[in-house]
Amino acid sequence: SVPFLIRLFPSLLHKFVYLNFLSFPFFVDFRRPELLVNNTINLYLTTEPGITVGIWHTVPGSRGAEAQGKDQRWYEEALADGHPVIIYLHGNGGTR
Repeated sequence: SVPFLIRLFPSLLHKFVYLNFLSFPFFVDFRRPELLVNNTINLYLTTEPGITVGIWHTVPGSRGAEAQGKDQRWYEEALADGHPVIIYLHGNGGTR
């Protein structure tokens, strides 16, 4: 019956392959990463009109003491200070 349902409702296949409707760990506010990861802030990038991507910017532990209590502007300036940036693409699980 599963192939029949997928044939009738192809959008089901996308939901079960990508599982982007799940949020794991459960009951965590991903807009507040500082509660989960030290020296991290939540930002949003507009990649093209109508598409916004949420990102977390985490500074290295060596700059952790400097990052304590800083606002979003400090983190944005830290991105542009000439140090290398590592981009980690987590996959398709629906969470960061």
